[in-house]
Amino acid sequence: MKLTIIGYWGGYPSSEGATSAYLLEKNGFNLLIDLGSGALSRLQKYTTIQAIDAIILSHYHHDHVADIGVFQYAKRIDFYVTGEAKKVPIYGHLEDEQNFQSLTDDYTEGVAYHPDEELGIGPFTLTFLQTEHPVPCYGMRISDGKKTMVYTADTSYQDAWIPFSSQADLLLADCNFYADQDGTKAGHMNSHEAARIAKKANVKQLILSHLPQYGNRQRLVKEAKEIYGGLVQLAIEGLVWR
Repeated sequence: MKLTIIGYWGGYPSSEGATSAYLLEKNGFNLLIDLGSGALSRLQKYTTIQAIDAIILSHYHHDHVADIGVFQYAKRIDFYVTGEAKKVPIYGHLEDEQNFQSLTDDYTEGVAYHPDEELGIGPFTLTFLQTEHPVPCYGMRISDGKKTMVYTADTSYQDAWIPFSSQADLLLADCNFYADQDGTKAGHMNSHEAARIAKKANVKQLILSHLPQYGNRQRLVKEAKEIYGGLVQLAIEGLVWR
């Protein structure tokens, strides 16, 4: 199982960057987790649009789905050029019917996931946890049968993350705020909160993502290490975890 960070900014992309998007690969199967603004451009540094087998969305805020329409345009152009008409499934929840319906066009197909049920996508098995966020949003525990990663998506702190993340090989955590800030009303975590989950869940590695555009972001790592003794990294484009 190989994870590549494509986009990691919160809210909007900084110059030459993208918001939330992560490429998960195994045995030639390519799953995109979220597809935020600017992500499709950055994605093509690491793989082709044609190579994407499926997309799954945590929720429908723009910084996680803005390039879905762009992806659909790309698939349309690819059809004109190659005649390839295979639809790409885009998995999303049903708690926002209008946005869910937009996942289906001539070249993509919206597929509903049910958060209380296990979901199989290619070689991956996913379970879900509803996050603390202003709109319905779901974090994911993803396994290939050998390794496990947890993606918090957008969330403020909740104790439920600890059993959900227990013993995971990787925790990819929302970290939109510094330790002295409270992101609860915005539905995001700070560095200490992400680190507390990593420590109590005994995960092997922590990657901080959904990052702020302001301040010295290396401070987030320093703050997290005050609580969690494992490996802590900032999400950056092209960072690979295996």
